[in-house]
Amino acid sequence: MYPILFRIGPLTIHTYGLMLAIAFLTGISLAVRQAKVEGEDPQKIFDLCFYLVLAAILGARLLFVAVNYRFYLDNPLQIIKLWKGGLVFYGGLIGALVTGAWYMKRHQLPLWKITDILAPSIALGQAIGRLGCFAAGCCYGKQTDVAWAVTFTDLYSLAPTGITRHPTQLYSSGVALIIFIILLLIYRFRKFSGQVFWSYVVLYSVGRFILEFWRGDQRGFVNLLGYVLSTSQLIAALAFIAGIVMLISLKKRTRI
Repeated sequence: MYPILFRIGPLTIHTYGLMLAIAFLTGISLAVRQAKVEGEDPQKIFDLCFYLVLAAILGARLLFVAVNYRFYLDNPLQIIKLWKGGLVFYGGLIGALVTGAWYMKRHQLPLWKITDILAPSIALGQAIGRLGCFAAGCCYGKQTDVAWAVTFTDLYSLAPTGITRHPTQLYSSGVALIIFIILLLIYRFRKFSGQVFWSYVVLYSVGRFILEFWRGDQRGFVNLLGYVLSTSQLIAALAFIAGIVMLISLKKRTRI
């Protein structure tokens, strides 16, 4: 693919970083616009999104480093090289949740109403961001001979070159786009605050758990009751359970 979009003298523009920037800006714009519709202060939502982006990047990177700690113990300077890929979504989600809860409590914002506003933006941002993964070659799939397999040939690609693989980045992007559309429908007909956000958690967890079977990059594995799961699959299973529990709980006690 195209890990490096272009160079201007000493300046290198990486496709992965550019797509992440587009993803964040698109998601923030959507959230701010929806905040206006819901009667919330758009400036507070913009500031919240700024903090969430920073927390998400830090959390996503820290979890990736933790999963691949052996490599980073020998190559500590590689930790800061975000343009080479290496972000774990669940780490970003955890970081964003903690930061978001702190910000909303401090500014007395309605927690579940705001998370409902943000959820579609997260899914849309993922759909765009995964295209950056595809360009960079990170998050690549297992070797396969299916008709739609892709082969990475660029020497700067993060994926091993010359091998036909599942385009798992495109799978993930497509799943995120579908989730985005479903969330818009849920938002329109939601019955209680928090329904959209926790529906996102449930839908993403299911999609991620399934997609992990086609991932071919370094995953990190755990043995759970005789089943070997990737770290992301374990987190997805826990997130799915949490999502179902929260949907049931909020439905019983909350109304818009």
